Amino acid sequence: MTQHVTVVPARDDVPAGMTPEEWHLRVDLAAAYRLAAIYGWTDLNNTHFSARLPGLEHHFLLNPFGLLFDEITASSLIKVDQAGNILGDSDYPANPAGFNIHGAIHMAVPKAQCIIHTHSRFGTAVAMQQHGLLPASQKALTVLGWVTYHHFEGPALSADERPRIVSDLGDRTILILRNHGLLTVGATVGEAFVWMYRIETACRMQIDALSGGGALSSLSEETQRRSIQLGLHMYSKGGFIEVGREWPALLRQLERLDGTAYRT
Repeated sequence: MTQHVTVVPARDDVPAGMTPEEWHLRVDLAAAYRLAAIYGWTDLNNTHFSARLPGLEHHFLLNPFGLLFDEITASSLIKVDQAGNILGDSDYPANPAGFNIHGAIHMAVPKAQCIIHTHSRFGTAVAMQQHGLLPASQKALTVLGWVTYHHFEGPALSADERPRIVSDLGDRTILILRNHGLLTVGATVGEAFVWMYRIETACRMQIDALSGGGALSSLSEETQRRSIQLGLHMYSKGGFIEVGREWPALLRQLERLDGTAYRT
């Protein structure tokens, strides 16, 4: 099995009082926010990308409530506990309601080191459709084995909803929040980001195809089954399109388009 290595463009001067591991994670998470702005997944300062701090089971990084995604930097990210309470100083508040979902998943799902949640145009459109993600494109079929659903219970403000969110995610990686949006988890920021890219692309293809007005081409159950199984194999650890390997290239893309301000 190929060893997965994350390439991180860290600053040489790690801030005082911070471990290199925390700083590297901050750089990656800030990059994910900036890339989301480039890819058009933003909803002003709403939704969150969060990451568990190395060696600190109950401490997480989160965007400050008030900065747009294209303003996020490594040093501007805030540190919160599992309830979304800020640890340390910040010029901006946290959004505890927004961390309700994240906190529940981080605390219950070991592989959820990073969580990305969006209210994107195409992902939310599919989340609103009764049939959800259709097995109608190669992109959809190869992620369907990783997808599950959580029914809408209103804005995620109640702690009572947490066990149901965790249960609905189960051992999957992509959660379609009905009538709400999309959520992905990963062992690294890069994994969670690429999962979001793949599900968002599948949703965009579906909305575009349905908007054309023509009937969708049907696929046999056997073709669907084989395609789903292939997706489970090729995107997994050691698979030939292992999710997360794209992260160094995405960082290069970010720096070509937006510079290196995210690292500050």
